[in-house]
Parts: sequence; C-alpha cells; structure tokens
Amino acid sequence: MIPARYQASRFPAKLMQDLGGKPVIVRTYEAAINTGLFNDVYVVTDSPIISNVIKDIGGKVIMSQKVHESGSDRIAEAVEDMDVDVVINVQGDEPFIDSESLEKIIQVFKNDASKEIDLASLMTPISDWDEIANPNTVKVIVDNQDFALYFSRSPIPYPRDKEVEATYYKHKGVYAFRKRALEDFQKLPMLPLEAKEKIEAIRFLEYGKKIKMVETHVTGIEIDTPEDLERARKVWK
Repeated sequence: MIPARYQASRFPAKLMQDLGGKPVIVRTYEAAINTGLFNDVYVVTDSPIISNVIKDIGGKVIMSQKVHESGSDRIAEAVEDMDVDVVINVQGDEPFIDSESLEKIIQVFKNDASKEIDLASLMTPISDWDEIANPNTVKVIVDNQDFALYFSRSPIPYPRDKEVEATYYKHKGVYAFRKRALEDFQKLPMLPLEAKEKIEAIRFLEYGKKIKMVETHVTGIEIDTPEDLERARKVWK
C-alpha cells in the first residue's frame, strides 16, 4: 500500500513533481511493482489527480472515503475488508525503495512464528550532525534486540557525554504491519507524544505495540523538500 496525499504540509504537490519524465508517485509505484515481492500493489489516495495518473499507467488505486491524519489511518481503511496477513506501507515519496530492504522486513514476519511482532520498519545509520539535528529526519532508538524504544525529530540519544560512542539511526518511512495492528491503530485515539512530534509510529509505542527495526545501508532519497527533489533528479540522471 502506498499512501499518497496531494497536499503535503512541507512540500505541497510533491508527489506530482517530475522525476526523470514521470511524477514522483508513479516512480514509487513502479519501484514497488518491480521488486516482485508483492501479491498486489495499490496507491491509496484522496486525490483525483494522483488517482488519474496511476490509472493512466494501468495501476491500482483505492480512493479514501474518510479524512485521515496519517498514512497508517489511510491504509487501515483500505484493507478493512481485505483478506490479508501482512501489509507493507511504502511512502509515496520513496521512489528509490529497494527490494533488499523490503525483503528484510517481510522476513521478520516469516521468522515470527509466535506472531508477537506487530510491526517491522527500517532504520539506517547516520553520522552527519546536520542530518541528525534536522527535524525533517526522524530518528529512532532501539533496545538490544532492535525493538523500537522511541522515535523523535530531535537528536536521540542526546550526546551529553561526548566520550561515549553511540550510533544514530534514521527511520525510513517503510512499515510492515500485521493487519490486526492496523485495525487497532485506526480505533485508537492519538495521544500527546504523537501529536507533539507528528510521527505516527509513536502511536503504536504509546499503546504498547512491538516494532521490530531492521537495519539497512541502502539510503535512497525521501522527497520531503524541494532540495530533496533536486538531489533525487541528479541521482536519477
């Protein structure tokens, strides 16, 4: 499922921006299809503009019937009546998503025989302090089994003791959900931490869900700003 909102707050209409001759959302949809990992790939949107551009290439679209605060809410509505076990959420602004990373989070559920894990997601190590301090970069800290402890737009952990080595991880906007976790998400009200940080993954933590983080070294480019789009265009060339 690729949730796709036309009016993004930081960069309106970013999913319809040109990337190598096609809109960003089309590049993301094609990248997801080309991994060969999925039974089906859908774009989930409330925008007729995005819907039409996906349908024009023969793609599958689900139109949202309600107003949603987050991509997870949007996907929860879309899969409500579907007979599925695990749903992968690929953000619409991730045209460089790769099959290796996606395979890793799918494998989490194949290895989880007791079905204790509610979600899986990706993180990648970062070392540039400008990126670590950038509020557009969501950071995650994990326990010794790589379960998420917290997500933040602030640098976490805070470097009070500069002698102590710590790896900083950027959270990549790709999730894999058990369907039941999505169903719960849709019913549970937003709590203050999620509302403050504007990071939907925090809602799962606030309600005690287990999120397994998987490290990947494939960074790609998430298109959050016009500057990201320019970098993406250079890489695409």
